[in-house]
Amino acid sequence: MKGTDRGRSAGTGALCVLAAALLWGTTGTAATFAPDVGPLAIGAVAMGLGGLLQALIAAPQIAAHSHRLRNQRGTVLLGAVSVAVYPLAFYSSMHLAGVAVGTVVSIGTAPLASSLIERVVDGRRLTRRWTLAAALGLLGTALLCVAEATHATGHTSLAGTLLGIALGLVAAATYALYSWAAHRLITRQIPSRAAMGAVFGLGGLLLVPVLLATGAPLLASWSNAAVGTYMALVPMLAGYVLFGWGLAHVPASTATTLSLLEPAVAAVLAVLVVGELLPAAGWLGIALVIACLAVLTTPTPTRHTRGQPRNDSVDHYGGPPREAADAVPSGEHRTRHS
Repeated sequence: MKGTDRGRSAGTGALCVLAAALLWGTTGTAATFAPDVGPLAIGAVAMGLGGLLQALIAAPQIAAHSHRLRNQRGTVLLGAVSVAVYPLAFYSSMHLAGVAVGTVVSIGTAPLASSLIERVVDGRRLTRRWTLAAALGLLGTALLCVAEATHATGHTSLAGTLLGIALGLVAAATYALYSWAAHRLITRQIPSRAAMGAVFGLGGLLLVPVLLATGAPLLASWSNAAVGTYMALVPMLAGYVLFGWGLAHVPASTATTLSLLEPAVAAVLAVLVVGELLPAAGWLGIALVIACLAVLTTPTPTRHTRGQPRNDSVDHYGGPPREAADAVPSGEHRTRHS
């Protein structure tokens, strides 16, 4: 694949991840329309039902690549367990620490967790471009957190807030893990639909008992049922289909950094729909997140010396291209990039 084609492919992948983050940013506002539904039920119906539907749609691809999926059963199981834990930790974090703090901790620290996983397991070096983008994004989400926390009603206790932050860190780690697992399956010649369907379908099965135990309020009114249906079909099903397409073209650390758009979208919707107030520091935080996304998604032309062939072995978005990574055995790849 030529460098221009690879850059275009990475750009398309980045846009898919951004579209997914845009959809995910609507979940906090949607949940406000079902105040009687607890965070465990919201998380279970969103990720559980959405994951099962994703597996159902991808059933032919999963069957066609079942042998390769069995060969990668450890990665599939790791991703599935992470898929099951993530929504329970994420929505509980928002419930205990507030939407702003829970979202920022869960999504804002995920790029750091992803980069650590890729550095330790895959030996991937982080580029200065990714480091700059991650710094801008983390600073922006931190400003959003501070801005919204200062305008919070203060209904949560210190212990509840600390527990919420701890659960946010668990959500960040599991988000990074299932993103890495899905990307790893895709780089092992498993199509994104089969990889995402297997991981999210098995994760959805693990969430069924939680949904059965906590989901009764979802059937108590039409509005609650509508919120649950929306969460499963739009942010989770459609969002993670887009996310899977994106993971086929960009590393997991880049994808989780691009998903920093989610808390910015959540904050804007909270102002426009819910009627919350966002001080100047919050708007500055949103601007920094947008700057982070601009740094990551603006293609950088590859420089080369006249008379020498162009080096197409480096991905514009923070690491070696997928084709190059596939061509090198895992142990050799780790040695080369360590």
